[in-house]
Amino acid sequence: MNIRSQGGESEADQMIRERNPTEQRTVVVIGNGMVGHRFCERLIERDTEGQYRIVTFCEEPRAAYDRVGLSKYFTHRDAQQLMIADPEWYARCGIELHIGDKAVSIDRLQRTVKSAQGRTIPYDVLVLATGSSPFVPPTPGIDQAGVFVYRTIEDLDRMLDYGSRSKRAAVIGGGLLGLEAAKAVLDMGLETHVIEFAPRLMPRQLDERGSQILVNKIEQLGAKVHLNTATKQVLGDGAVSGLLFNNDTQLDVEMVVVSAGIRPRDELAKACELDVGPRGGVMVNDALQCSDAHIYAIGEVALHRGMIYGLVAPGYEMADILATNLTGGSRTFTGADLSTKLKLMGVDVASFGEYEADISVAKSLTFEDPIAGVYKRLLVTSDGRHLLGGMLVGDANDFTKLLSLTRSGKPLPGPAHELILGVKSEDAAGDLADDCQVCSCNNVTKADICTAVAGGAATLGALKTCTRAGTGCGGCIPLVTDLLNAELAKSGKTIDRSLCEHFPYSRPELFQIVKVKEYRSFAAVLAGHGRGHGCEICKPAVASILASLWNEPILEGDRDTLQDTNDRFLANIQRGGLYSVVPRVPGGEITPDKLITLGVVAKKFGLYTKITGGQRVDLFGAPVHELPAIWEDLVAAGFESGHAYGKALRTVKSCVGTTWCRYGVGDSVGFAIRIENRYKGLRSPHKLKSAVSGCTRECAEAQSKDFGLIATEKGYNLYVCGNGGTKPRHADLLAGDLDEDTCIRYIDRFLMYYVTTADRLMRTSVWLEKMEGGIQYLRSVIIDDRLGIADELEAMMQRVVDTYHCEWAEVVKDPERRRFFQQFVNTDATEPTIEIVHERGQPRPADWASDTIAVTELTLPNGKPYVAPKADDRTWVRVGKVEDFPVEGGSAIRYGYAQLAVFRFSSRNEWYATSNMCPHKQEFVLSRGLIGDAQGEPKVACPLHKKTFSLRTGDCLSGEPYSIDTFPVRIDGDDVMLFLPPPGKLATMTAIEQRNCQDSCSSNTECRELVGLVL
Repeated sequence: MNIRSQGGESEADQMIRERNPTEQRTVVVIGNGMVGHRFCERLIERDTEGQYRIVTFCEEPRAAYDRVGLSKYFTHRDAQQLMIADPEWYARCGIELHIGDKAVSIDRLQRTVKSAQGRTIPYDVLVLATGSSPFVPPTPGIDQAGVFVYRTIEDLDRMLDYGSRSKRAAVIGGGLLGLEAAKAVLDMGLETHVIEFAPRLMPRQLDERGSQILVNKIEQLGAKVHLNTATKQVLGDGAVSGLLFNNDTQLDVEMVVVSAGIRPRDELAKACELDVGPRGGVMVNDALQCSDAHIYAIGEVALHRGMIYGLVAPGYEMADILATNLTGGSRTFTGADLSTKLKLMGVDVASFGEYEADISVAKSLTFEDPIAGVYKRLLVTSDGRHLLGGMLVGDANDFTKLLSLTRSGKPLPGPAHELILGVKSEDAAGDLADDCQVCSCNNVTKADICTAVAGGAATLGALKTCTRAGTGCGGCIPLVTDLLNAELAKSGKTIDRSLCEHFPYSRPELFQIVKVKEYRSFAAVLAGHGRGHGCEICKPAVASILASLWNEPILEGDRDTLQDTNDRFLANIQRGGLYSVVPRVPGGEITPDKLITLGVVAKKFGLYTKITGGQRVDLFGAPVHELPAIWEDLVAAGFESGHAYGKALRTVKSCVGTTWCRYGVGDSVGFAIRIENRYKGLRSPHKLKSAVSGCTRECAEAQSKDFGLIATEKGYNLYVCGNGGTKPRHADLLAGDLDEDTCIRYIDRFLMYYVTTADRLMRTSVWLEKMEGGIQYLRSVIIDDRLGIADELEAMMQRVVDTYHCEWAEVVKDPERRRFFQQFVNTDATEPTIEIVHERGQPRPADWASDTIAVTELTLPNGKPYVAPKADDRTWVRVGKVEDFPVEGGSAIRYGYAQLAVFRFSSRNEWYATSNMCPHKQEFVLSRGLIGDAQGEPKVACPLHKKTFSLRTGDCLSGEPYSIDTFPVRIDGDDVMLFLPPPGKLATMTAIEQRNCQDSCSSNTECRELVGLVL
């Protein structure tokens, strides 16, 4: 039955109109994969008049996810990280999403779709986006346990479960998906075999030499490739035991993954008698319309001009075209370029254009480097003036430029051989043609990017917002960045915005990467977009991004040793390596009982007390090992962490307002408490301060804060981006006479827009000064929703609010976490690390004796020069167990009177030990510093003033003329061993200097006894 539109209103049209009198047309989308989701997304964007109601059926137990990145699941085992959009997105967009409900029939006469769960949905437009299913050849024995396909997350879960009980696996198929599956199996730790029927891998993309280079690369990784090999039978008795090939050879394996191609999911189309191809696929015209004018097909189920496209980019183009046409546009699909650039088992592979052109009309240029594993083959016209196509293996850096030359049909800019052998242009991005497609996922050209930059997009994040470049697979981000820098350079604004040597991105760029990719750990971010092992710059920056996005406990997992010492120990480090404790006092309002508690705690632990400028009480002088006990008392009294240690919301200062003041017109205390309790714990690029004044007398100084409110007769005036400090700035008025709820909504948007787009350690004042358009532009984003992201910003903030937890409350009830606050991991004993004097009735550290101390000037108290212990005096000494030391961090150990720092550099599989004292200010704090590398050199950064030292040599990498001692480390089973002299002879900065031998030292007698041992 072929029902086509014949003009006029049909009986079915009349029925649809009668049951939908509002004239909103219903679009039913069968299939919620990547292409189905993209269609929904595009239709929502283009349907500005709300003429369509969208209903989509999703057969799988979750909404659309990144099937292209499926292999990443083996790394993180978290399906959520692959999600393209969560169900809440569909709800916000008004899309009816039926998860786990398969469409089972189509009634073309009644124009309805029936689902497995009994739903019957009428449609005006039906879109088939059912995709494809893996082709499983009818090989004998292939239905046994241990045979898998590589298609869905559930497939991967079954593979992981079965693979845990297997040793050897074979992948049948050496194409794109087969090699993806092989990489996954190899990562599972199984002996891996790739079985390919053809004489070469990727036979549709590579020639024989290209295939051989790829085979060599894959086998270097540990997999075995079998070419010209056809599987005759899957052996086993109910469970796989091996493969039998056509040459009667046999391979013993316990698991088989079949990746032998795909077949379009056209069973619904066949059942309702739509036209399908002889080998499957729903036949469509250039408008993507099926044999029924009310039904369309897109993606891998669509058969267009005899071609099924098994790549996501053509499916995205189909989705975009159909959404455009349904909303009044007029576009046609005339076919898609099958050019691809992939990373298969860690090897770059690309093909483009007519890479199999007839040699009678084309000439071939080839380059092969078997040492580096690089192969390039380009096909040009016989006169050498035009590029037809080519293939690249091992090095695909020139893919975009070569593809652009192929698509444009323009003459080559120089001799053909320069495409392979020529020196790369210094302005490779500038050499691209304006119509060069930079982002294939979203069809963004160079001209689109240049126009956006000219229009004010000065960051990668801004470019993503206005062009969508880089928001798909992310592979084009480096080129997009190059174009951005090139265009900024033309206007004299070029700056290097790399976060550090480990990340070639600014903080806003990295924020978007972490958000889009949904990374949950520093290791994942570094592996995906960085290099090296991190440092004191990027680790806290990424930790802040992770906290802003996901708000997971900062001391759990691998996040504790990403934090600077303040966040790692949840307190502000002060002189002598001691800490200050600042409980939260929301709005500055505190009960007498809580005030008494602060006094009792301060007396109990001998702390210096001071009222802060933010209306709180600061308790100074807490040793790291006493912090949990101090906070146990404070938490029991109802206090929460004040986050004075973090780049986070500090305080919301208030005047008394209408609570007591005769001039007050607003409840400034109550509103300040509400604001502080809402945003407490929010991590941001820099610290945040706020205030609420009850009238225009402005006693709370709201106009000098990052965001502040002043009560008026009609509500509140909201000011933003002010600050005090070395460069005071008066805040700008964002909006006036707002009610409290509107204030909260605007502050939500403002803070999250700042968190999302500001650079590392950039205050809101500087952020606004650097913003193109200034306060007017910010107002258009926050109030007018110029970018269309207001709902998203509010949702991001609500997530932070909903997931708040007091960090200290978590620590005090966790014995394992409290253990890492010990002063020394190898003893419960403690030792004072600084001389304390009393002044004005309170304790404080003695003044620093000098700015620095140089190792070359080291002498004993009797005036004799110090002589280092001889190597033959040293022995291996056990200082603790591996589990005593934090991953990617350090801890202190006590050895006699010496303090040493031991670092567990897990990402390098290395251990280091040094003296614990930083020679800059002679403080015992190095074990609490962040570790990383600088140009490959392992280093530690002192937490006090960020002086950096080589963990290998002890040299100061900051250029100062001092160094630290280093000691060999080895791991003996679970024991950590250091190569040390006897305790009495360890007297460099790890002993004599560490005792701070001065005539006024309170430990002078004990120290002189130690010196006597050395002498």
